[in-house]
Amino acid sequence: MNCIIVDDETAARTIVSHLCNQVDNLTVVDDFPNAMQAIKFLNKNEVDLIFLDIHMPDFTGFDFIDSLKNPPKIVLTTSDRDFAIEAFEYDCIVDYLVKPITLPRFLKAMQKVESFKAPVVQKAAPVVQEVKQEESEKEMYVNIDRRLIKIVFDNIFLIEAKGDYVLIKTEGKNYTVHSTLKKIEEKLPDSLFLKVHRSYIINIKKIVDIEDNSVLIARDVIPISRSNRPELIKRLNLL
Repeated sequence: MNCIIVDDETAARTIVSHLCNQVDNLTVVDDFPNAMQAIKFLNKNEVDLIFLDIHMPDFTGFDFIDSLKNPPKIVLTTSDRDFAIEAFEYDCIVDYLVKPITLPRFLKAMQKVESFKAPVVQKAAPVVQEVKQEESEKEMYVNIDRRLIKIVFDNIFLIEAKGDYVLIKTEGKNYTVHSTLKKIEEKLPDSLFLKVHRSYIINIKKIVDIEDNSVLIARDVIPISRSNRPELIKRLNLL
């Protein structure tokens, strides 16, 4: 099983590499001090497993995962315990190791990696069916105080993750819903919405302007992760 290590700390990469050497069927093919170098490598190479730090300059571990179309198995290595719940919203994340990492805990993570099976991806529906579905679904219903409230997609400005809740900002009103950003994203049409940051989804039709790594939606300045900026630019009708 081939793996890579992505961590901005040299000592941390050395420690993980040493732990990997204790596992017979695990081979470290390379290690990287930042996510961008790792992405360039993965564009040309495939690996079975990534050991990934969460906190890295300019590009977090979650931003890195979001940039991968088909991420392999991932074991997070971090000094921060606070992101465990968010981490397991990603189907590709197998385990969450808190530094300093001990050998027994590392070996336990490798057992999880060996037995881990990725969720089965259902086959896409026929194109005709997808078109009909997109045409018919112009809104969604959210449960607020035991009431089902209809929200028209065209009226949504942005959606922001806030712990166990999401804030949906619309033209007329804001709604706080008990859900995750990932679940909401699955309900939204790709033609209208784009996740520009791990905490934000925006309606690209509501963009006022874009400057550096932020976008203005109404009066809200929303950060754009480096991994999502190329897709955003691609979706715009540039002159």
